[in-house]
Amino acid sequence: MKEVKESFGEKDTFDLGFSMGLKAKAGQVYTLIGDLGVGKTLFTQGFAKGLGIDDVISSPTFTIVQVYESGRLPLYHFDVYRIGDAEEMYEVGFEEYVYGDGVSLIEWADLIDEIIPAEHIRVEIEKDPERGFDYRRITVSEA
Repeated sequence: MKEVKESFGEKDTFDLGFSMGLKAKAGQVYTLIGDLGVGKTLFTQGFAKGLGIDDVISSPTFTIVQVYESGRLPLYHFDVYRIGDAEEMYEVGFEEYVYGDGVSLIEWADLIDEIIPAEHIRVEIEKDPERGFDYRRITVSEA
């Protein structure tokens, strides 16, 4: 499965995350790929809302993982931008989260490709300046 969605602003990106969060199932892993400032955290905020999580969602850049348990499923939100080596992920309990009862959402997942489960949903967010400052092409594919 591969779908390409278009986002013309923050609301579109949030809404796509929201609709995917509504459908998310326990044990699923979502990888978020994209440059700085493309909307990965905004997508995650919508996704969390779709899970019924009302907490403030921010990028866990310095803590690597934030756990939100107030929704219909726990959300394990990773930001691995500052990870030097995929092995560091085991120190934060990566496997327990990814193979746990919640949903894992991993920003900058391409940096730890070698430990991402074979079955995951890849969400790639790309800018296209020719289409406008707020335009994003969001490709969702299952691996």
